[in-house]
Formats: sequence, structure tokens, C-alpha cells
Amino acid sequence: MTTVRPPRGRPAPDPGAPRPQRSAPPAVVAVRRLFGVTDADAMVVVGTVIFLVLFGLVMVLSSSAVVSAQANEGDFFAVFLRQGLFALVGIPLMLIVGRLPARVWRRHARHAVMLGLALQLLVFTGLGYDYGGNRNWITVFGFSAQPSEFLKLALAVWLAAVLADRANAFTDLRSVVIPALPVSIVAIVMVLAGQDLGTASIMIAIVLAALFFAGAPLRWLGGMVAVLAVAAVLFASTSSSRSSRISVWLNGCAPEDYEWTCWQSVHALWALGSGGLLGVGLGNSATKWRWLPHAENDFIFAIIGEELGLVGAIVVLALFAVLAIALMRIVRRHVDPFARIATGAIMVWIIGQAFVNIAVVLGMLPVLGVPLPFISAGGSALLAALLATGVVLSLSRELPAPAAAAAAVAATRPGAPPRRPRPRA
Repeated sequence: MTTVRPPRGRPAPDPGAPRPQRSAPPAVVAVRRLFGVTDADAMVVVGTVIFLVLFGLVMVLSSSAVVSAQANEGDFFAVFLRQGLFALVGIPLMLIVGRLPARVWRRHARHAVMLGLALQLLVFTGLGYDYGGNRNWITVFGFSAQPSEFLKLALAVWLAAVLADRANAFTDLRSVVIPALPVSIVAIVMVLAGQDLGTASIMIAIVLAALFFAGAPLRWLGGMVAVLAVAAVLFASTSSSRSSRISVWLNGCAPEDYEWTCWQSVHALWALGSGGLLGVGLGNSATKWRWLPHAENDFIFAIIGEELGLVGAIVVLALFAVLAIALMRIVRRHVDPFARIATGAIMVWIIGQAFVNIAVVLGMLPVLGVPLPFISAGGSALLAALLATGVVLSLSRELPAPAAAAAAVAATRPGAPPRRPRPRA
């Protein structure tokens, strides 16, 4: 009697059976548990932000050592240690905020914007002080802070809560104007009262981004941009400093402007040009020896280009590009209008501010005085950006699967035809 031995190897898969999903490697699972993040795009956001913060600490140390030693009796590390303290507090705070349920932000959005406006009012009290011609800081118990940085986050979350109920359902201009614009205008005017045009510009971008992701018609947004452009020109004309900066940006620097209006922009370009392809080496910048004011914050990108060259500058640009792509993927996958609008507004804030800062250093925009997110020195700016990232992570905890998100977004588009089922073979 002969027996037939079954063929060795794995049995042939059933064509009609669903394919099993591949489990993530144990290392990836451990990292996700550590950071409390389960989504792949959110992991990219976390990794990119933490790398930018650590890279920023290195560049803050390099760019501020000389100025710090001259201002703090030979202490080269004073600015670096202060920035490191804010990073040490901000990164865990980002991860803690990222673990909160998404409903928390919508429930407390009104309280957040009221608190932000109240803090901004403190600028005009005895707690506020002027720096560089701007009155946008307060000091409490020896600690200074910039309330407008946190007002950005509060405004983004509040606009998302207000516009979520009418997303893709704007019937007339009143549905856009009320109540979103009055509160936004009050917040922006309060910042402009402190002569901080750079921060006000970023806040305007946040408002426009919230309206865009809420589905406001493009013709209305175009009209708002035109009105804002006229208002910006009128506001700039009220200050000789702002008008002179815009004039030299448009017409170029005259010899008499070199030691005043053009000093920062000219020396920033010289720093970038002297870096070449690979840079002069980390810590070897000559520009940071008092040749470039505020090299550790507003013009830190110039020091990056000088010390790390074109390669280092491209790496920074690539990191912000990766961050923008990951944030955009999260925005596109959000089904909840509140989460989509809030994430989109925060994305435009961070990526837009990075673009403005780099464009100022490259001479593509007049000097506005906005820091490079996650990299520039400044505790308030760093904490606010990390808190905003935490909000994005918190909202991403309720993201659907990519396929389900695409189907849901397509189904909710106004006027979209119903999807026909595909015929089975």
C-alpha cells in the first residue's frame, strides 16, 4: 500500500481571504508607547520636532556664546542653559498634552482665547516692557515671557471650534465675519499696538488658514487678503523704522543705510555667502562676534549657513519640508472639521513662520523679527510651538485609517457624487 505524502512548504493562499496586516517591529511599538503616539504621520511629526529642538540647542550655543560671555561676566553658556531649560520642560509637556483627549480642546477653546487675550493685555500694564522698539513682553518674578506666542495657539484652537459647525456650509459673508473675525481683529490689533508687525502677520496667516480649511470661498479670502495688504501698507507708513526697512528691501541699500537699516540684512547675506558648500565649521562663525545682532534668534539661519554651509541650510529646509508633508497628511485624513481646521491653522503658523524667517535672512522679505520655530533662542516661542505640536498629536489620536479617512472626506465634499461600488471579478 502506498501513501501519498503531502507537499512540503506553505499551503497556497486563498485568493478570497483577506490579507493579514503586518505588525510593526517591536522597536517601533516601544517608541510609540513611550511617546504615546500610534499614527505613523504623528510619529514623523514627533521625531522631526525633537530633532529640530536638539539641533536648535546646538546652534543656540554656537551663535550665542560670544554675546553671552560679554553680557554675563564670561559665562558662555547662559543663553544656552536657559534655552535648554525651556526645551527640558517643553518636550515632556508636548508629550503630556499629546495624550489628552481631543474633546478637551474644543470644550475649552473659549477659555483659551480669553486667557490669551488677558495675558496680552498685561503687556500694556506695569508688567510689560519694551525691547527693540516693540512692547510685547512681560516680566513676572524675574521671568520674561511673550504672551502673543501663546495667543497664536489659543486663536487657532478657538477659530477651529467656532468654524467647525459651519465648515463647508458658508452661505453669506456674515457666516464668515461673525463671530470669527471680530475676536481675531481684537487679538491682532492688541499685538499691533505693541508695534510687533511680524507676530501680527503670522496671526493673520492663522486666521486665513482657519477660514480656508473650514471651506470659506476663495473669492472671500482673496478680498480679505487685498484689504489686509492695504492695511499693512498704511500701518507700515506710520513708523519711520518700518517704512525704511521696506524701502531698502524694495530699492536696495544706499551707502548711508549700511550702518543702520541694512546692517542686519547685509551681514546675514555675507554670513551665508562665507559658508560655501560645507561651512566654516561648527562654532567657527565670525559673524557672531557682534557683527550680526540677534544672531541666536531672528537670524540664526544665517549662522547655520555660515558654519554648516549650503548642506546644513538644505538639511534644515528639508526637515521643515518633511514636517509640512506629515502635517498636511494629517490634515487631509481628519474627518472631524474641528481637528482639520485646528491642525491646518497650526501647520500654517509653524511652516509659514519658518518660511518668513528664512525669507528675511535671504533678503526675500523685509526684516520682520520672527524667530525660526524650534531652533531660534526664545523660551516663549519654543514652549508655544511645542504646545501646538502637542495639540496636533492629541487631535491625531482620533485619526481614522488612511483608506477610511479618504472615503469619509470624499463623501463629505459638497456636491460630490456618490461612489459606485467596484464590480468584483
